[in-house]
Amino acid sequence: MLAVAYEFFRLPAEEKAKLYSDDPGKKMRLSTSFNVRKETVHNWRDYLRLHCHPLEQYVPDWPDNPPSFRETVSAYCREVRALGFRLYGAISEGLDLDGVYIKETLGEQEQHMAVNFYPRCPAPELTYGLPAHTDPNALTILLMDQQVAGLQVLKDGRWIAVNPRPGALVVNLGDQLQALSNGRYKSVWHRAVVNSDRPRMSVASFLCPCNDVRIGPAAKLVTGDTPAVYRDYTYAEYYAKFWSRNLDQEHCLELFRT
Repeated sequence: MLAVAYEFFRLPAEEKAKLYSDDPGKKMRLSTSFNVRKETVHNWRDYLRLHCHPLEQYVPDWPDNPPSFRETVSAYCREVRALGFRLYGAISEGLDLDGVYIKETLGEQEQHMAVNFYPRCPAPELTYGLPAHTDPNALTILLMDQQVAGLQVLKDGRWIAVNPRPGALVVNLGDQLQALSNGRYKSVWHRAVVNSDRPRMSVASFLCPCNDVRIGPAAKLVTGDTPAVYRDYTYAEYYAKFWSRNLDQEHCLELFRT
């Protein structure tokens, strides 16, 4: 997966430019920032955004260069989706819920991918690859560059580097699992930093609820001692609110508190 990602970003600029768009509603696009139309300072990254489920619907629109791109990325997407559902089962049981609770509650989930390329940066202290944020979806599975670090997570008020480990994936819990768990699981604040020495690649896969599914704390987790922290809402409502903001503003879930 990482090899074909590097192949793609090594293509001539004029070929990649055909895929460029700053419209976040497009199902397949190459872009440079989170919200190009709103930001005054852009991030130091290029990324290819792909919708991945159902594959047969979206793959025909994916890049066909490099030649192995569609086959390799499709195979990776299938495995990541299966892994995400296994994790849902473990998280559900960890909350003392039925093992299929999260998967069934979130409906026939969409799946997106961001293939992120962070070029070498001549002044890394002046920018981020991606500023601090939480993910609006339910679960993010990240394949990190095996040689170059760049991901940081916020813990106890300090930014901690997440260094790559061979063969390992990083799992980020998203905002929807924080809401479903009534705040027992936390959506992680994270950011990407750049360096002046080496480029870096990462592949983030996102599992996202159906747009019309209603999300809120699981009824079993709401008691007199632990009242509901968040009101119910649809994912479409949440996602629209998330994209209307700048990425590093306050946690979007704060807008949905009871």
